[in-house]
Amino acid sequence: MSKIVLYGVDISPPVRACLLTLKALDVPFEYKIVNLAKGEHLTEEFLKKNPQHAVPVLEDNGRYISDSHAICSYLVDTYGKNDKLYPKDLYQRAIVNQRLYFDASVLYFALRKAVLPMWFENSNFVPKATIKNILECYDLTETFLKNQQYITGDSLTIADFSCLTTVSSLNGIVELDKKKYPKTLDWIDRLSKLPYYEEGNGKGLREYVAILKAGLTVFEA
Repeated sequence: MSKIVLYGVDISPPVRACLLTLKALDVPFEYKIVNLAKGEHLTEEFLKKNPQHAVPVLEDNGRYISDSHAICSYLVDTYGKNDKLYPKDLYQRAIVNQRLYFDASVLYFALRKAVLPMWFENSNFVPKATIKNILECYDLTETFLKNQQYITGDSLTIADFSCLTTVSSLNGIVELDKKKYPKTLDWIDRLSKLPYYEEGNGKGLREYVAILKAGLTVFEA
């Protein structure tokens, strides 16, 4: 049996996407917390695992994979009992990949843009342009969910895990309007009922949102 280790921290949305995938697959793994505040991600040992000095990192029998989207797809392809979470059908897989790229290049980019000044510049100001960017992310997510229960269709996939962890985190900065984004809120609620949701996303999300609420107190409407 492979020894799987996930290096990460609960507050990280990408780490939470990996946790949800591991839990959904019911794959045994060891979870090693990386203390970012103490610079553990910058040590020589960690940089050998991921030169980009970021979490998550997956170790599988001494081999390392970074980037949550690559990790989640690898896990399903390697350990999934079936391909439901990451379909082998090329068209369906392309749709899942598109949503994974949407998370990486649109949703998570918006989140980073909002929180990086708080982490590195001790700034609590979120400018109007950044808020507009977050709302555009919500608009797109709502559009994707317009006629379907999940982000790629009527079946749960790893794209839901990635998009969920980021959108639910963005919700800690700009709250989703119930009238404007009902499909998105229904989707979040639907996923929150998964038996592994609390351990995979709920706990870390609450910690992350608490940090955001404390650190981002000035907004420009």
